[in-house]
Amino acid sequence: MMPGLQSVSSLSLTRGLGGAALDGAQSSETATAESAGGTGGATGTSFADTLNSMASDTLDSLRNAETMSVQGIQGKADTRQVVDAVMSAQQSLQTALAIRDKIVTAYLDVSRMSI
Repeated sequence: MMPGLQSVSSLSLTRGLGGAALDGAQSSETATAESAGGTGGATGTSFADTLNSMASDTLDSLRNAETMSVQGIQGKADTRQVVDAVMSAQQSLQTALAIRDKIVTAYLDVSRMSI
């Protein structure tokens, strides 16, 4: 498949991403607990976990499209199913690339900041 996409899941091992919390994207349970007088601790999903989940979903979508394409060639799948799977994979890949570009741009902006 695409070996470049498999390296995206290694972002969770990158130094500095493991403990960062994702601002504004806390689960509804966490937001409800905090508004009800909860502890207010960092119980949200981490940024690395979110990226890892998105990378896994993208890879699953690409694998599904590849499988459906092979089944379509073999005559085991309907043309509509193949097109739906390929379009879903294309959308997932474009989203992953856009997020990667935003992360790289943000990293470059931070690296250019003076101390």
